[in-house]
Amino acid sequence: MHNSILKALGIGTTDKWYTHIPKPVYEDGDVTVLWNQVVHTYREVTANRPDIILKNKKEKTCTLIDVAITEDRNVVQKEAEKKLKYRSLCIQIKRMWNLKCTIIPVIIGATGIVMRSLRKNLEAIPGKHSIDSLQKTAILGTSHIICEAVGITTSSRQVPGRKDL
Repeated sequence: MHNSILKALGIGTTDKWYTHIPKPVYEDGDVTVLWNQVVHTYREVTANRPDIILKNKKEKTCTLIDVAITEDRNVVQKEAEKKLKYRSLCIQIKRMWNLKCTIIPVIIGATGIVMRSLRKNLEAIPGKHSIDSLQKTAILGTSHIICEAVGITTSSRQVPGRKDL
């Protein structure tokens, strides 16, 4: 998602998302993209490190994006939790930077379950974001965790039923 945002904003990055290693700060003209950075505020805010912050000085907007892969039964709860978690930070950003602040949670269940609001949330984020590819990434991550937990190595040589090429 971070790589796709940078591409949409015309900020140089890698062609393949899986080789992309995010830097903490990207700046291009009026746009700043922050990755996993603490926002220092005048008042103490406990939740002050969203995954991605998009700051657009020209449009006077700031978008806080937080991504989570959760248990399928917690998808609805986690989205509400993320919005509430970053509300205080959003208020402080409005006061400090004089920007309109928006919170966009991107929540996917471990087996690919998503809320209907995800499509609208993704449309508000610059770049091309496919729900299918996000679901696929979440499911592959889940399967990797399960394989690690039960002691199955995921290399092609040791996966049962798979022949070496």
